Amino acid sequence: MDEMKTNYVLIDFENVQPDDVRSLNLPHVRVMVFVGANQAKVPLLLAAALQPMGERAEYLTISGSGKNALDFHIAYYIGRLAMEDSDAFFHIVSRDTGFDPLIRHLKDHRIWARRSESVAEIPFLSGDTSVVPTDRLKAVIDRLGSMGTSRPRVVRTLRTTINSIFKKKLSDEEIDTLLEDLKARNKIAVEGSKVTYSL
Repeated sequence: MDEMKTNYVLIDFENVQPDDVRSLNLPHVRVMVFVGANQAKVPLLLAAALQPMGERAEYLTISGSGKNALDFHIAYYIGRLAMEDSDAFFHIVSRDTGFDPLIRHLKDHRIWARRSESVAEIPFLSGDTSVVPTDRLKAVIDRLGSMGTSRPRVVRTLRTTINSIFKKKLSDEEIDTLLEDLKARNKIAVEGSKVTYSL
């Protein structure tokens, strides 16, 4: 786990109230629970699960209320944290698809981000095989490792290579997720369209 980049998990607590966040208690994970101005209580189970994380977990009660008030707070913190930690990976936990244009914009600026509808869907968590199956990721790493100097040098070719490993049956989102996982695990680094490897 120590090879992973910092993963920030930003929970839209107005939209998703996770029952169990114990799986987030990992050295490379920072948790931020965004609580609406009208949400007076946080469940004891959630507080008890986050408490062992110490400074790696925090609650942020937003000021004021409004249709997208909490969303803007999350966007602000991602921008601020991305300036401080350009290699970080941001996970928004929310069922609100309104975050998706923001995530596309972040990716256009080489900021790694994704939205998950629950904590259980976040990649890299132990036991999470629903989004990035371990054997699928291992297959990609093994194939790239065996290619030596003939590994793809640009993102577009790498995407094609990954898809070919799985007989061109992956969706764009599944390829995105594998690329994000490779980057978060420091297996690849992306600068512009160029890719370098640490396999």
